[in-house]
Amino acid sequence: MTEVSSLTGRLLVAAPALADPNFDRAVVLLLDHDDEGSLGVILNRPTPVVVEDILEAWGALAGEPGVVFQGGPVSLDSALGVAVIPGDEGPLGWRRVYGAIGLVDLEAPPELLGDALGSLRIFAGYAGWGPGQLEDELQDGAWYVVESEPGDVSSPHPEGLWRSVLRRQRNELAMFATYPDDPSLN
Repeated sequence: MTEVSSLTGRLLVAAPALADPNFDRAVVLLLDHDDEGSLGVILNRPTPVVVEDILEAWGALAGEPGVVFQGGPVSLDSALGVAVIPGDEGPLGWRRVYGAIGLVDLEAPPELLGDALGSLRIFAGYAGWGPGQLEDELQDGAWYVVESEPGDVSSPHPEGLWRSVLRRQRNELAMFATYPDDPSLN
């Protein structure tokens, strides 16, 4: 099997031409990427469901907007917690994924993490790819791979994340931030 260079911690930004409605203008944080496949969460799909309504104990720790995000089309009945923890050491119940970004054990008592959390997002479901599937999509030009920043996880305006991530790129990708929602109307 070919060795896969890990993209864990990077963002996948959907190309404007990506035809899958699950990923239209999506910004996906890759939480795991190796030769067995990839797993990530869509950072810019807030739902109307308030975190406190389904995970009462975690509601007070969730960042604004305090809603559950649709992490992707897979396992919508499961929840993932992603949090930014500043500093070198993370508390019990948190596992570093990349830089200051890590996964929260939602079975742990929230009190273990409360003081250490810089921000917390709860995701219903995730985006997943089998071995080589993401690499094929990348080769087809479906995604742009860019560096993540801790603030991407906790953006208070997730609906504008696709444009803002593209806009901050220092190359030709920045031009795509102005791509119209419907180019046929241009």
